[in-house]
Amino acid sequence: MMPSRAAPSSATALVPAVSRALTLLDTLAQQRQPMSLTRLATDLDLPKSSVHGLCNTLVSFGYLRRQPDGAFLIGPRVMTLAGAFVAGTDVAQEFNALWSGLAAQPDDTMILSVLNGSDVLYVATREGSRPLGLAFNVGMQLPAHLAATGKAMLAFTDPELVRRRLPSGALVKMTRRGPADVDDLLVELATTRRRGYSVDDEGVRDGVCCFGAPVFDASQQPVAGVGLCTSKSRLTPGEAERHVAALMRVCAELSRRLGGEMPVLAKRKGVKSAAVPANVASAGAGAGTTRAPRTPSTRKRAA
Repeated sequence: MMPSRAAPSSATALVPAVSRALTLLDTLAQQRQPMSLTRLATDLDLPKSSVHGLCNTLVSFGYLRRQPDGAFLIGPRVMTLAGAFVAGTDVAQEFNALWSGLAAQPDDTMILSVLNGSDVLYVATREGSRPLGLAFNVGMQLPAHLAATGKAMLAFTDPELVRRRLPSGALVKMTRRGPADVDDLLVELATTRRRGYSVDDEGVRDGVCCFGAPVFDASQQPVAGVGLCTSKSRLTPGEAERHVAALMRVCAELSRRLGGEMPVLAKRKGVKSAAVPANVASAGAGAGTTRAPRTPSTRKRAA
């Protein structure tokens, strides 16, 4: 059975049919592949006839789609919900505002995500001019324990809450890399917290490296994560450090706009004293590097 998201409080009055429909959608979202009616009924521990009715209803509203073999997938209508969520997310608006005055694209892709259960949900993207081989779209979700932005946010979350958020046992992998379980992940998160940023070294896609750092609100809680993604073949040690420096400036400015600030440790250590892991940066072309947009605070320092 698939691990479920955190259940609502038992004191909350729930509508059974709605609860079953939402649990079905969550199950398919976490599975990330088509599921047959029989498997859905087994995983949800519901009669097959009940699941059949739920699926037909969700298909009719566009929240599910049915394959020719009868298996079910998440439908396109969920993107409407994702768009509505993004529209009300202040940090997404501030992220987009950072780039609004720039005529040229950055060299590499920058992304913004928030935690959504055991996943990250991408709420804004700034596509780079250099080919990446991986498209990040608003509304897309990836496992938080693999995505750089997810690891950046989880690193500044209480370890016990991390355990509750993620499934027990073996963690899903998208490549041959990635933490084996939550204990393995917590070791990596401790390193991330000390240096102030995370690294996804081909955990989501072979050949793609992503650096991530958290964005803090006025209560000093990590409310989002920013990621800078590039092709590993282009990544030299010097370029990697410049990428991380640009990333940290973006996160510091977004945190400032939300009334927060980066942790003192991350600001004090910076990039030079918290060097990019040597195994991440490989010999590559190293042509060009992404620069953070110049905000009022950075322009003042430049002057």
